[in-house]
Amino acid sequence: MRGKEEEQRVDVYARVTEKLLAELEKGVRPWMQPWSAANAADRVTRPLRHNGQPYSGMNVLLLWSEATARGFASPTWMTFKQAIELGGAVRKGETGSMVVFASRFTKTDVDAAGEEFDREIPFLRAYTVFNVAQIDGLPERFHVALPPARDPVERIEQADRFFANTGAVIRHGGDKAYYAPASDHIQMPLFAAFRDAASYAAVLSHEATHWTAAVHRVNRDLSRYGKDKTERAREELIAELGSCFLCADLGIVPELEPRPDHASYLASWLKVLADDKRAIFAAAAHAQRAVAFLHGLQPAASEDREAA
Repeated sequence: MRGKEEEQRVDVYARVTEKLLAELEKGVRPWMQPWSAANAADRVTRPLRHNGQPYSGMNVLLLWSEATARGFASPTWMTFKQAIELGGAVRKGETGSMVVFASRFTKTDVDAAGEEFDREIPFLRAYTVFNVAQIDGLPERFHVALPPARDPVERIEQADRFFANTGAVIRHGGDKAYYAPASDHIQMPLFAAFRDAASYAAVLSHEATHWTAAVHRVNRDLSRYGKDKTERAREELIAELGSCFLCADLGIVPELEPRPDHASYLASWLKVLADDKRAIFAAAAHAQRAVAFLHGLQPAASEDREAA
């Protein structure tokens, strides 16, 4: 039985990775699909659970991809059982979409000296959800149109406050955007060099994800970034995903056109994902952790912690 469960876990990693590889091989960054030219003017949001809570990590990528491929306008998803509990029913013939649940269980082992010790073993389980568009009979609140996106100027002002609240040192000048670990600062081209304010914020969100890697922040090892092509590709993938997650949270369309320095990572990403079926899951988890750290630096988050 244990062997079968392990096979199922591996299969989940393989199924997701193969799907993303197929898109990357076409030159498409699958995590960017929700912001195609046709959708860029629409409201930007993460996928939502039945209770309005946003999905995180790998499930954001899975459901964004499904929504785009199948033309779902609603960001809300739920299980078959949740639909029934809410008075709804999944229409006959509808097929669900996969999301994953990651957790750990404790196993007791015996070491070479005969002493027992506990070790935590991570596991991944897949389950199925349906978009609201596939379900009849749900309460009216699930069919009310989302409020219009905030005014673009208001969104950019919010983004400016967000990055200022992080305390990151941001310098301007030159023609490259990067994070410099040695001096712990983010370098950005002058604001006027960008197509618009949203493009500036999107690039800054990418570099801010790199910035979180410092040992006194989320402690993501960048020591081999400049020496190892694979490690560099992994970190750039984390930053790409972090930028997408953060842009969705800020209501800003991320970079639709890859920067030349990041487009060059495409072949490396293909190799990383092909060689390691868990790589995209790890990257999404690191990106989620980075974005959560940035949110935790905001005044509202500090007030919530004090109230708790």
